[in-house]
Amino acid sequence: MITFNEGKVRFHYRAAGVALSGNRVLLHRGEKDDFWSLPGGRVELLEPSEDTLRREMLEELGIEIHVGRLLWVVENFFEYGDESHHELGLYFLMMLPQDSPLYWQSEPFIGDEEGIKLIFSWHQLDELDKIALYPTFLRDALRSLPEATLHIVHIDAKE
Repeated sequence: MITFNEGKVRFHYRAAGVALSGNRVLLHRGEKDDFWSLPGGRVELLEPSEDTLRREMLEELGIEIHVGRLLWVVENFFEYGDESHHELGLYFLMMLPQDSPLYWQSEPFIGDEEGIKLIFSWHQLDELDKIALYPTFLRDALRSLPEATLHIVHIDAKE
């Protein structure tokens, strides 16, 4: 995984996916976390970011996804725990298999990331401002996806 620490600052390179179903977006959170994010994970050395997203969805949900176009390149700065984080994230449109039963889930469902329980849930796009979603720019950005890839520099303060 492309992650390194420099004092109390952690850098990581992440690939994430935007899965939509009607007016809903798929989000996930760690079992012990109190916030939501887009599914994905850290890129490994010599691994293309699209392959990272495919690998992560296979590991976490046991499904093979289709990776669509790149939506955002995000330089994200935030605090988590007692560390400052500098994250470079590539955010892709992604599609679950057409016949995936996950599209019909109305209740949260469980995934797994190396023994860490992940909670997945579909969220209404027009209600994202009511939940803790990080990075926070997604609360608005997911409602109107860009036509071309955007570069975003984002700084989040924990609410």
